[in-house]
Amino acid sequence: MKRSRFNEEQIIGILKEQEAGMATADVCRKHGVSTATFYKWKSRYGGLEVSEARRLKALEDENAKLKKLLAEAMLDNAILKDVASKKW
Repeated sequence: MKRSRFNEEQIIGILKEQEAGMATADVCRKHGVSTATFYKWKSRYGGLEVSEARRLKALEDENAKLKKLLAEAMLDNAILKDVASKKW
């Protein structure tokens, strides 16, 4: 997945500019993003503060790590069941 040029603090700052009354098209042009990207950010980060966005990112990272660990454990479990069911 392509990494964003903007971090969470910058994205929230851009959203706050639009909320302050600046036109969406002007904000997008100023920062060099498409309106689709802007509205995707708004759906994800709209109403969040910087500290909340950091917490959200930390929770998403932790969730991804836990999902990976669960998948590995399930794979190990399936391999052990397969080996145990075979007749020697």
